Order: sequence, then C-alpha cells, then structure tokens
Amino acid sequence: MTAARPVTVIGGYLGAGKTTLVNRLLREADGRRLAVLVNDFGSLPIDRDLVVAAGGDTIDIAGGCVCCAYGSDLVEALQALGRRDGVDHVVLETSGVALPGLVANTLTLVPGYALAGIAVVADATLVRAQADDRYLADTIERQLAAADLVLLNKADRVGEALADTAAWLGARVPAAQVVTTQRCAVPADLVLATRPRPAGDGTLRTPGAVDAAGLYESFTLAPSGPVDLAGMGHRLAALPGVLRAKGFLRDRDGARRLLQVVPGQWEVTDAPPSAGDGLVVVARRGAADPTALQRWFQSGCPD
Repeated sequence: MTAARPVTVIGGYLGAGKTTLVNRLLREADGRRLAVLVNDFGSLPIDRDLVVAAGGDTIDIAGGCVCCAYGSDLVEALQALGRRDGVDHVVLETSGVALPGLVANTLTLVPGYALAGIAVVADATLVRAQADDRYLADTIERQLAAADLVLLNKADRVGEALADTAAWLGARVPAAQVVTTQRCAVPADLVLATRPRPAGDGTLRTPGAVDAAGLYESFTLAPSGPVDLAGMGHRLAALPGVLRAKGFLRDRDGARRLLQVVPGQWEVTDAPPSAGDGLVVVARRGAADPTALQRWFQSGCPD
C-alpha cells in the first residue's frame, strides 16, 4: 500500500505573512518535491526567479516543486494532484479569512493524504488588537485554535512588547508551539514536521463555521495610469474597514511595483515588469466605498 502524502496546512489572517512563508519553503525545500495548493495564483505570487514554466492552473518550480490553483474545488484539486508522480509533501495555503481547521478536514474526503500539521502565521503587530476586534475576533480565535505551530511574524516591529505578545499567545493556544520570527525566517523542517495528534482529536478543532461571505467583501481597483503608491498605501492603511490590499501598479516614476497594505502598515517593493496592473482590496462588508476609492484611484491618488 502506498503511504499517504503528508499535508501541511498554512493559515493566518490577511497580511500576516503566508506568501512569504510559502516562498521560503520552496526556496529551502532541500530536495523535497513540494506541491503547493493555493486558491489562485494572484493571491499567492510565487517568486518569479523560482518559476520554471507556467501553464493553465499549474506552475512548475525549480527543484521539482509545483504550484497548483484550486479555485473553489479543493477536493477536485487534491484528486488531480494524487495522479501526479514525484510529490513528497503537500503545502495547502488557505485564504486569509478561512479557518484552517475546517480546510484540514477536507483531507478526510480524499484518500491518499494525511495531515502533518497546521501552521498559522500571526502578525505580532496586530494579532492582539484583531483578537479584541468584535468583527475579527471569532475568525482570529478559530484560526489560532486550529494551530499546531504558530509563527509570530514581524517580531522585529514590536520592540519590547514582543515578550508580552508571545506570552499572551502562548496562553491562548497552550497546545501549539509558538515561534517568533521575522519575515517567516524559520527552517522548513520546523513547518513541515509531522506533529502527532491526541487520539480521537481528529483534524477539526474549531466546530462551526464563519460566514466569511457575510463578513467581508473584496473588489479590484483598476488604474488609469501611474499613481502615487506611497500616498495610496498611507491612505488605505488608515482607512477604517480596509483589512488587506495587494497588487502590482505603476508608480509616479513609471516603474511597476508591488503595494501591500494591512491596517496601519503599508509597503512598496519592486515588481517584475510582466506583472499586471490592479489592486485587490479586502474590507469589512459595507465599511468601504469601492466607487469612491475607484474615483480617487483613477485620479492619481491626490492628497
């Protein structure tokens, strides 16, 4: 009988650092042939220098790894992946508002897979405030409750508060291993390790479900030309209700760059010339005005 393929589920709220972690795992696979399953390639851009070839819903990655988009049908994607040879370990990245415990339970529907563990990335600068937010608390609590491993990321941004945040997190998830990190710089072995679960525990640690469709909405802002990315990042980071924004855009100097925004923080970094233009915004339903943002966006993001 063929051994079941181990699956590591990666969860965490919007902007916590899941993309950074997945790319790091691919870079440090150390001979493992990883298959990464993502909702879509736009939500998890694989570092371009890792990509060997792309076609359809599959990206071939250096070192024998592969990235597959599963859209809305994870079971079908797992079944298709099961017919592919040469995969040692599966990494399943969830969306920022998904519950990794519920996603992990999907594995019980598809023969040939076994849960190795659930790793949840938490933003050290935001996680305590998120856990106190009446709109986000349930999602944050359920994500953390499912974790075998919690990566307390962005640890370099909280200074002396790090120890208190780590202690708070350890008390919230006493069954999980908590590791502080910067840019998810942890050994791949730590994330991909198989962690035993108590007998009868199963994969579902968070009963019930969150109606994510009722809590959140997303929309894409399309530019009419170059924009002030610094000004855009500053405004979106301070805008109540905006939880995450991410996209490739042309800055005022004409260079294409990647803008990433979470509440109170934003970052502009270089992007490949081939990247498309557009910014995806995730917000609490009804908290942001897409039409007004689009008008401001197309006007060049004036102060």
